[in-house]
Amino acid sequence: MARKGLIQREKKRQKLEHKYHLIRHSLKNEIRKVTSLSDKWEIYRKLQSPPRNSVPTRLRRRCFATGRPRANYRDFGLSGHRLCEMVHTCLLPGATRSSW
Repeated sequence: MARKGLIQREKKRQKLEHKYHLIRHSLKNEIRKVTSLSDKWEIYRKLQSPPRNSVPTRLRRRCFATGRPRANYRDFGLSGHRLCEMVHTCLLPGATRSSW
């Protein structure tokens, strides 16, 4: 299980990203529309003013059961280890073990 602080930090980043999403999106649209270079630089400065943790690239998917940051499957929201356990115990409907 991941440390509780890391999980809380990730939740805080998600909240910040959601808060600044519209601002960031509108500034990026302005950059596309503006033709003068000095105006673009001014918009870039505004784009850099929100907190760093509000950037979507800082987000990290985590397993919702264990909080593990690696080997996550988007379809299930689980890490590979937990997914394998749940498939073996038949807790995920529609998922089958592979055999070849």
